[in-house]
Amino acid sequence: MPRYAFRIEYHGTGFSGWQRQRDRPSIQGAVEAALARLAPERPVIAAAGRTDAGVHAWGQVAHVDLARDWDPFRLSEALNYHLKPAAIAVTACAQVDETFHARFSATGRRYLFRIVTRRAPLTHDRGRAWALRAPLDADAMQKAADRLLGTHDFTTFRSSMCQAASPIKTLDRLEVETRDYPGGAEIRLHVAARSFLHNQVRSFAGTLERVGSGAWRVEDVAAALVARDRAACGPVAPPEGLYLAAVTYPSDPFTT
Repeated sequence: MPRYAFRIEYHGTGFSGWQRQRDRPSIQGAVEAALARLAPERPVIAAAGRTDAGVHAWGQVAHVDLARDWDPFRLSEALNYHLKPAAIAVTACAQVDETFHARFSATGRRYLFRIVTRRAPLTHDRGRAWALRAPLDADAMQKAADRLLGTHDFTTFRSSMCQAASPIKTLDRLEVETRDYPGGAEIRLHVAARSFLHNQVRSFAGTLERVGSGAWRVEDVAAALVARDRAACGPVAPPEGLYLAAVTYPSDPFTT
């Protein structure tokens, strides 16, 4: 059976997350329902990562085995037709080797977390960014973020429901970017690692917000990391600011 990889973009609002659930709408469920319109065998897809309810994606990757041999362009067009009107789109499709696995072949994942600071409520970006009324000190946030880079035991920044075998991860990038935004400012957190713990990025965002607001010092973040205690973490940021930006592989399946 030929195997196909998809790059998938979605607006997570209104979905229970990536993973298929019996009584709730999910991204996986919507994509598999669209595939079922094309493949009577009702194929099951596997993804690079399971995003939570309300989390968005620009670069989720999934794969599926199909009985029929499809032209990748025609397959993506057919899927997008059957996905309407859901806020989900297949932005790339490629036939891949049977050894390719969306999750286990991945060598890295990149996330983006968006924070908008302004007095006025959000309109166009409502549900697509964490809205805060007070400004944040991005320089202080970056100094705190630098304390988290490298290989550490990230128990403090790990959900109590996390199923990962080990809390030890290597954080390759945690960059704080400031952008102009109408009536205020936007702060973007760019985060990269091979893999992440459950709620790790949202825990980073909530903790760095405490530093940016002046409630925490930079040294408090370093102390929280060393504590290896979930109780030492700052608040977990809401899901609407989080995006799975990209998944990387030894060879990009969509350009080879």
